[in-house]
Amino acid sequence: MKSSALRRILTVIVCGLMAASITSAQVTPSYNGETPAQRDVRMKWWREARFGMFIHWGLYAQAAGSWNGQRVDTHPLGEWIQFAAKIPAAEYAKLAEKFNPVKFDAEAIVKMAKNAGMKYIVITSKHHEGFAMYPSKASPFNIHDATPFQRDPLKELAAACKKHGLRLGFYYSQAFDWHEPNGVGNTWDFGPDEQKNIDLYLKTKCVPQVKEILSNYGKISILWFDVPVQMTKERAELFLPLLKLQPGIIINNRLGGGIQGDSETPEQFVPATGFKNRDWETCMTINDTWGYKSYDQNWKSSEMLVRNLIDIASKGGNFLLNIGPDSLGQVPEDITDRLQQVGEWMKVNSKAIYGTSPSPFKSLPWGRCTIKKAKSNTTLYLHVYDWPVDGKLLVPGLKNRVLGASLLHGGMKLATASSESGVVVSLPAKPTDPYSSTVVLRIAGKPVVENPVQQQNADGSLLLQADNAELVGNQIQVENVAGQSCIGFWTVSSDWLQWPFQAVKPGKYRLTAEVATTGETQIEVGIGNDKLTARIPNTGGYDKFQALELGNLQITATGKTALQVHAVAQNWSPVNLRHIKLTPVQ
Repeated sequence: MKSSALRRILTVIVCGLMAASITSAQVTPSYNGETPAQRDVRMKWWREARFGMFIHWGLYAQAAGSWNGQRVDTHPLGEWIQFAAKIPAAEYAKLAEKFNPVKFDAEAIVKMAKNAGMKYIVITSKHHEGFAMYPSKASPFNIHDATPFQRDPLKELAAACKKHGLRLGFYYSQAFDWHEPNGVGNTWDFGPDEQKNIDLYLKTKCVPQVKEILSNYGKISILWFDVPVQMTKERAELFLPLLKLQPGIIINNRLGGGIQGDSETPEQFVPATGFKNRDWETCMTINDTWGYKSYDQNWKSSEMLVRNLIDIASKGGNFLLNIGPDSLGQVPEDITDRLQQVGEWMKVNSKAIYGTSPSPFKSLPWGRCTIKKAKSNTTLYLHVYDWPVDGKLLVPGLKNRVLGASLLHGGMKLATASSESGVVVSLPAKPTDPYSSTVVLRIAGKPVVENPVQQQNADGSLLLQADNAELVGNQIQVENVAGQSCIGFWTVSSDWLQWPFQAVKPGKYRLTAEVATTGETQIEVGIGNDKLTARIPNTGGYDKFQALELGNLQITATGKTALQVHAVAQNWSPVNLRHIKLTPVQ
């Protein structure tokens, strides 16, 4: 979705875009009964791939963000136009009469993905509009039977993926279906969801269609569910036997019913610290929408896309980057240009992305780090965004013996020196790439890093920001809201956080914070044995941040300590927290 605020607003309707990842991991440790070792074997290719292409394509490409000649701006996403404009299902279905994507070229799209460095493709087989992008015997509302096109783009894509060595996956919207009287979501035509026969809809359309897409297209590596609204455990379990049709298939966490699947699915953001003990995949658009909108020109730069890929890999995740073909099946030139530029970077630097593990550093002032471990040593790939003016790159806190250093592009050998602050690498005057240059640093053993502890300023003041917090719990994480990092998804009161710091000036301190929430609640803040309880008012939205006075706390001694923040369990309402600031009380 377009923003974290919108993601949260729509959670009531689309309770699976993030909520599934929040709750499911606690319910079902393994949905298929496999051992951790068996899971590792099954997930191996996916963990090494790191980069994939998402394709959102359906009848909404024919609408292109407008209805009856008018732009529909009440919802930012092109594929949600029927919902946004409350278009009757019978009227919306008439789009199929004109949908004739004769310029769709599966071979060209697969080559584009491969040249960009992508290892797999996931395409929408049925989105919320209920229209199948393949010939379906379970419903005539499909691209073969309802349009002049009468081809099977999924079969063409499957053949091209097989030819060029890419893995193929299918997206399927199992609950939302705005075309079906018993499908979830269309209340303007068919009344409240609670009065519908959802079980009948699932058994007569969805289960047969998922069986079709898992049976008729050769090897399918991923099944990507979406929006588990109304998906009870019993309903979700209808789909599990179908997975046996594709041994080794990977599913995400959006099926519902407490089934956690194989991967978390953060949408349109990169979690600051990834996910503990969970595979994860950030899905993201190149502009603002997933499905094609003719007037959405808010394109991310190639530099941003490259750095997002690096950032995600440095935190142990995969990057599923979306394209939205138009009604003729063409990919917009702005997308093809950017993917070509990403591919040029990957041709040189892919070794620092594929098969890498997360960074051992809490943060780096100049970029990111990915690593590859061997039996007796480790290779650190230092992704340098900000090239040092003095030519000295400090790798802070690194204590290992250095075995060698070089530039990935060109292989130039680099001198290194160890110091109390870490390892210093001597670089040439200019970077090798404008987006991110890669330094290869080989060290003995596993990385040993002493992450520096934040220290009070000379006057005692201290700004504790979200990116530097230590988070404790399964749901709480750092996200980006309104262009800034904040602690969010704090949906469970047992989760908490702390900021370790070095106290240098004991005394009384006034605490202020920037917070956002949709419900009045309370937090407990403490340093050592001194604690306070602060009321957090409703700020009007998860992106509506307000400065708030929390109260005063005492720092009693110098040395290492921590500021801890806990939820007050009674009537807890999730809070987004940007920072807490300590100011000495004169």
